[in-house]
Amino acid sequence: MKVFFSCLIFLSALTAYGQNRIGTGAVEKLYQQNCMSCHGPALGGGLGGSLLDKSAWEEVGQTVSFLEYVREGNADTGMPSFKDALSNKEIRSLEIYIDEMIQKADREETPVVQKTGTVYEAGGYRFEVETMIEGLDTPWSVYFLSPRHALIAEKPGDLRIWQEGRLSPPIRGTPKVLAKGQGGLLEVAAHPNYEENGWIYLGFSAAPEAAQDPDSYMTKVVRGRLDGDRWVDEEVIFEVPESFHSPRGVHFGTRFVFQDGYLFFSIGDRGVQNEAQELSSPNGKIHRIHDDGRIPRDNPFADKKGAYKSIWTYGNRNPQGMDAHPVTGAIYSTEHGPRGGDETNLIEKGLNYGWPVITHGMNYSGTPITDKTAAPGMEQPLLHWTPSIAVCGIDFYEGDVFPDWKHDLFVGGLASQELHRLQIDGDEVTAHEIILKGEGRVRDVASGPDGYLYLVLNRPDKIVRLVPAP
Repeated sequence: MKVFFSCLIFLSALTAYGQNRIGTGAVEKLYQQNCMSCHGPALGGGLGGSLLDKSAWEEVGQTVSFLEYVREGNADTGMPSFKDALSNKEIRSLEIYIDEMIQKADREETPVVQKTGTVYEAGGYRFEVETMIEGLDTPWSVYFLSPRHALIAEKPGDLRIWQEGRLSPPIRGTPKVLAKGQGGLLEVAAHPNYEENGWIYLGFSAAPEAAQDPDSYMTKVVRGRLDGDRWVDEEVIFEVPESFHSPRGVHFGTRFVFQDGYLFFSIGDRGVQNEAQELSSPNGKIHRIHDDGRIPRDNPFADKKGAYKSIWTYGNRNPQGMDAHPVTGAIYSTEHGPRGGDETNLIEKGLNYGWPVITHGMNYSGTPITDKTAAPGMEQPLLHWTPSIAVCGIDFYEGDVFPDWKHDLFVGGLASQELHRLQIDGDEVTAHEIILKGEGRVRDVASGPDGYLYLVLNRPDKIVRLVPAP
């Protein structure tokens, strides 16, 4: 797979904190101590050249890596060796810091999107943002049953129905959700054969029944049906033993993809990064089960002693976007990185996506995680955002209102408040642009059955759609 240099930081309660840390923390002090005397306090140059102009870096990235260049130095350009002063991890964190500052400088000079009044111009179209559903409490997910009938999951734990322009009160009898930190009611989706079987699936964070520690919780999946304004016929589709529950309030996943009788869903590393590499743990994984909860016999680690049998992929930090290509069926995910290193990945059976052994990010404090961005046996992202955008929900567009966008992948950013459009060909992102910014935190994206593209926004809490401008 190919790596694509990108543009642009992190999650729920930590998201704004991570985004606001760009250019600060331990790495800033590291720059001041080792680089500022030559390259200036704002990286614009002095005795040494400007670090903000990557076109001037003719050698770095071409014949030598940033790590090698800083570690070994270069007599021809006057670059001293830092191999005795900086560790490989510290050099890697400086590279991320420079990427952050380049983006910051670019944003100050050039608008991210073209907008006149209320009209955006991007992707070959002029469009506006139209509010469709208001009166929500932190909406997390939307699923359309028809153009005028949708299911909406709210983070505090309520399931709402929107039908013919009216928003229902919370559905009665839905499962108990432990909504704190980044946990809550995270996903709602109907079974592909909903009209025949009526099944609706919910993904959420919950404490186990009769829990020894009621403050410990974990991602859980159930299904049930609607009887008027009541939730009935509930069945548990996936839950883990209490030993895997934790009071940590971060990295629950989760999104759903139904395909060929299977359900794919994600669980983050729950703040214990090394567990993403441990096959004995469900954390930091994308899972695959039958849509009734059974474990498929051909799962990649179903026969491996000690492995969690539902694992489909591992080394995934916190995937909160997932969708299947409407033509090829290939499954793609978006994954929160730390400070830098948000990813778009092509999800394939049994593969290791590297976290935390490899990453394009660093800790929020500006301290390094690793000097490695690649390693044998570990997948590279199709696209990474460094600095990160706090990447979240995704959806392939299948409508006809914007025909040139057909089958493009739309990706939401939380902290960046952006909507990104990706053109994908197999394992390659062939084009990438930002088409919207500043309307709110883009929590989820949905290609509606009416042909419009819908966005679930937080702050303000509402659901909007993109409509062609007159």
